Parts: sequence; structure tokens; C-alpha cells
Amino acid sequence: MRTTTGWRADPGETALRKAALERRELRADDIAVRIDYCGVCHSDLHALEAHAARSEGPLVPGHEFTGTVTGVGGGVTRFAAGDAVAVGNIVDSCGTCAMCLRGQENFCREFPTLTYGGADRRDGTTTQGAYAREYVVRERFAHPLPAGLDPAAAAPLMCAGVTVWEPLRALGVGPGTRVAVAGLGGLGHLAVRFAVALGAETTVITRSPGKADDARRLGAHDVIASSDEQRTAAARDRFDVVVDTVAVAHDLGPYLRMVAVDGTLSHLGHLGPVTVETTDLLIGRKHLSSAGSGGLPATAAMLEFCAEHGVAADIELLPSSRVNEALDRLRRNEVRYRFVLDMSDLP
Repeated sequence: MRTTTGWRADPGETALRKAALERRELRADDIAVRIDYCGVCHSDLHALEAHAARSEGPLVPGHEFTGTVTGVGGGVTRFAAGDAVAVGNIVDSCGTCAMCLRGQENFCREFPTLTYGGADRRDGTTTQGAYAREYVVRERFAHPLPAGLDPAAAAPLMCAGVTVWEPLRALGVGPGTRVAVAGLGGLGHLAVRFAVALGAETTVITRSPGKADDARRLGAHDVIASSDEQRTAAARDRFDVVVDTVAVAHDLGPYLRMVAVDGTLSHLGHLGPVTVETTDLLIGRKHLSSAGSGGLPATAAMLEFCAEHGVAADIELLPSSRVNEALDRLRRNEVRYRFVLDMSDLP
């Protein structure tokens, strides 16, 4: 086994401590990646809280990272030592189901192997995430990091970025499309950047009036405060696509009423149960959709688009030794708009 250092939560705990970690030896199609930067995602918080409740084994979070190839297996053809790479929250899939065959490994019918907390498809061991200095991954699930992309600001593209990119592309967002983004956080600020870069007329819907300046800096053409009843009423049937990135349970009705005839509300931020009034869909033939993560072709296309159009995340960069501080502040929503850990303080 290979050894590295990372940040691990022990059984029954949410706090992370520095620990020695084991990685598998390189298989023929593996690459070893020195992790340089890793994003801190809300799902990391959820995973740590669930882990503490179960008290089953250790947990190493982290599933959106960039780094440098340090070693390759004997059958690797796409990468060499020294290459800059990016890896997201999926590190394997069955490769044979209908979803995998169409490049939607994120919807693998046998469930994809997640970057942490998943089961390795060959030996059954539990995957340990990227709050660490090294990761070993199949070359197929790593992406070349295009030149010109800042590796720290690119790390959140591998989860938050592709999560909003796939539905925007699937829904045909482009010039002439009217898009609204509800919620201006880790997902939402990237949805705004993508929609603007794709040529859409872009509006931000936010409950925080103080974010209006940020919304315009990101390129939004308009801002609607969700508490402004007059503005929200005037926005009825206005948008072809509403991207809902609000991370807590909420009523979808106000957003559905803003969707235009034959338009779509893409519900991305909250994964729990929702209740929908059928008439909110019926009046205007409106659609409700969702999405999660991204397949390999879409992720590669997103990275190239970001390099071409200068799209990256707004980040606060912290040394990895401050990971618990980052998680605590994320719980309090004290970040604009993504924490990224600099892993260079690990041996």
C-alpha cells in the first residue's frame, strides 16, 4: 500500500484530525495525483454529520480537487508525470449500463463509485476522499486541467460547477434564453457565471439584498429580492429556465410561477422531499427537473468552456490545517462562495 497524510474524522466524530492514510498501489490504469487544492462542499458537511450519527469507521471527505500527476500505471496512455489534472466526485462506474454508455456515469444504474465513502469496484474497500496529499484514481475518471485555469479556483468546478453546467446545457441555455438563478452560493454563483457566458439574459433571485452587488459583478443583468412581493409578482411567467440552488427545504411554488410557458424549473440545491402543487405545473405546461454531478463528456466540455471564457469559482483559499474552521464557517454560511483547501501544508 501507498501512504499519504490527510484529514480524517474518526468514528462518531465530525471534527477532522491529521492522520496517516493508505492508498492502493497503482493498478495498470491508475494514476497517482499529488492533491494541490480541494474544494469544501456542503455535501462534505452532510457526510460528516451522517458519519457521526452512524459511528462506522473513519471518514476522509473531499471530492472536487486539482493536482499534479506523480505516477502512472503500466497501461496509462492519457497522462504522464507532471500533468495537471482535475478530479470530481465520481471515480468509477459499471461502464456497461445504458447511462454509462451514453456518457452519464453520474447516473450509473449500479450507482457510481464516489470519491469518498464509496466501495471500490475491484476490492470492495471504502474510498477515502481528497482532504489529503495524494489520491489514486483510474485515469478515465481524471481530466486534463486546461492551461489558463487557476487550479485553486478550478477545483470547485468539479462538483459545484458541473452540477449546474449539465442542466444548463441540457435545457439549451444560450442567446435569447431568459434564465433566473435562485440562491447565490457555491452552486448559484457558478450558475450565474455559466448562464452569462452562454449568452443568456440572466437574473438572480436572492433573499439577501446585500448580494445584489455581487450578482451584478458576476454578470447578472437583473436582481430580484425574493421578499419583494411586487417584483416577484411582476416576474410571473418571465423565465425560460429557473435554476434553483437553494440548499434548504423550501416552497417551489414561487419559482414555478416565474417559469414561462413550456419552461423548466431545475431543482438542484436541496435533495430532500418536495411538495408541488400540480396547478403550478399545469398553468403554462411547465416542467420540473433535477440533476446531480456530471458525466465524463460533460465535465470535459465544461473545463474547456471555462478555460475559453474565463469561468472559475469565487474562492477563499485556506491552508488545509484550517479545515475545521472552514467547515464551521460553512455551517454558518460565512463564505463567498467556496472554500478551497491548499494541501501544500501536508507532507
